[in-house]
Amino acid sequence: MWTHRAWQARIPAPPHERLRAYAGWCNAVEGNTTFYATPARDTVASWADQTDAAFRFVLKLPRTITHERRLTGAGAELRAFLHAIEPLGERTHALWIQLPGSFAPADTATLAAFLRDLPGDHRYAVEVRHPGFFADPAPLEDALAAAGAEWVPFDTTAFFRTPPTSDAERDAWTKKPRLPRRSHALTDRPIVRYLGRDAPAETVGGWRHWVDVTAGWLREGRSPTVFIHTPNNADAPPLARRFHDEVRARVPGLAPLPEPEPTTLF
Repeated sequence: MWTHRAWQARIPAPPHERLRAYAGWCNAVEGNTTFYATPARDTVASWADQTDAAFRFVLKLPRTITHERRLTGAGAELRAFLHAIEPLGERTHALWIQLPGSFAPADTATLAAFLRDLPGDHRYAVEVRHPGFFADPAPLEDALAAAGAEWVPFDTTAFFRTPPTSDAERDAWTKKPRLPRRSHALTDRPIVRYLGRDAPAETVGGWRHWVDVTAGWLREGRSPTVFIHTPNNADAPPLARRFHDEVRARVPGLAPLPEPEPTTLF
């Protein structure tokens, strides 16, 4: 996402320029809105116009494909989605296949068949939420490796370490998955989703593992993408920049993030 009510004071911009403003803070974004509906092609073209060629979009496949049709018989919906996102070109870093918690290890063959049929001009990343995949990861890893696809971990271990203390945390407590932390990359483009707490110090304390892992991946020549979340996401942009700075302190060759435009208040 690149628009959030709590960000308007920090990243002020009219609605049609909010992505451009966000891209002054971070160089990648989760395209979560595409889960709810395939955007108009003209809308996607405006996203390309607001970002430079190196900006990374990780776009979620529509829920009609992943949750309603469960990767079966969704060819028309998939073709419409791929046509809509064409204007992004190389900015489409990966297509994110987030599967429901009911999609279980018994469905691995369905996922493998779906991945085999996908066009080869995109990279793919899969997020699973059924605990069975973590108990025996080998079959899923094999299916993903055969397609050159990545396994996206959603690390909520720091979030669930202590009871919630805010309304946003209490809401997330009932909705977010509780799964083991996984930090094994299958490809040269690992993607991580990390959920901290509304207290910045707790979020920072919980991401130490990922600073180490991300720095290691960079030294191996991989190109990781890490998304930092909190339950209310109010401080997500500066926290993302702080995470990047901590990794860059370990890997000085990592390029800095862009410098945000100064905020002017009237």
